[in-house]
Amino acid sequence: MKKVNVLGIDGGGTKTEAVLMDENYQVIGSSKSGPSNYQSVGIEVAKNSIQTAITQAVTNNNNHQPISGICLGLAGVGRPEDFPVVENLLQEIITNLPIKWDLHQNTIIICSDSNIALVGGIGYSIGIVVMAGTGSLVFGQNSQGLTKRVGGWGYLLGDEGSGYNIAIRGLQAALKSYDGRESPTTLITDFQRHLGLKNIEGIIEVVYRRGWGATDIAALAPIVSAAADKGDKVAKKIIQGAVEELSIATKIVISTLFKPHETFEVVTIGSVWNSMMNFRVWFEDSILAIAPAAKLIWPRHQPVYGAAILALKAVKGKSQKSKVKS
Repeated sequence: MKKVNVLGIDGGGTKTEAVLMDENYQVIGSSKSGPSNYQSVGIEVAKNSIQTAITQAVTNNNNHQPISGICLGLAGVGRPEDFPVVENLLQEIITNLPIKWDLHQNTIIICSDSNIALVGGIGYSIGIVVMAGTGSLVFGQNSQGLTKRVGGWGYLLGDEGSGYNIAIRGLQAALKSYDGRESPTTLITDFQRHLGLKNIEGIIEVVYRRGWGATDIAALAPIVSAAADKGDKVAKKIIQGAVEELSIATKIVISTLFKPHETFEVVTIGSVWNSMMNFRVWFEDSILAIAPAAKLIWPRHQPVYGAAILALKAVKGKSQKSKVKS
């Protein structure tokens, strides 16, 4: 195959990552820029972030090959009406940038961040990704190309099992305990100590007056986990509930896409999996009980790498099922 370069883009609510990959799956340029979830930051901000990331990734290498393929995996993209918006955005970027382009209709891929997380995490597009960071989402695809997504409704409407959900339930439990509506819990003093509060009532100023958002609140999830690890019954109930929610979502994806004894991989991605003792063990036990041939793995690659894999596969014209060496 002739020398080619492709771009992979991972655009989220806080940052945008880009990688430039050659035909041997080697990353030869990379960069980061601002947010590009157009649902939350708007079209212009998203366009500028993606454009900056592409410019820097391409500038950071010296082989000057034209860009033959591009994959944008963006948070906030998933409904039919999203794709024309992103297509127009990308067309403006291509027109604006003084870069050599050799793109064709079938080498331009626009998809959600869950698609690239699956491909990056496993190395190919068959399996399940369970994302549990600030938010949560479960996405899978089988060998027939069928897909299933559960969750991802955002912190106001869903995101069960996420860092935000764990933290907000922990805060609510602490306040209920302070009122006398919940069992005693060390979460009261744990939050006070972590936030430097004289008493738990100071949480009002922190959350409301400082304008805390979902990401700020989600950062408190490890406080709940630590309390659970030390034996706090209220905190442990919250953690177990989060595991159960993610297990239910994953089981729905499994039953939709895979046969009972079919072998497939489940990749766990996000801060929740790394920061909480026993969380992943409990989750694995729950999944293996209904899918004994499933295998839980840690991510082999980052989502942005998965985006580049999809772009290169499109250029090569091969099945996305072909596995990439780790």
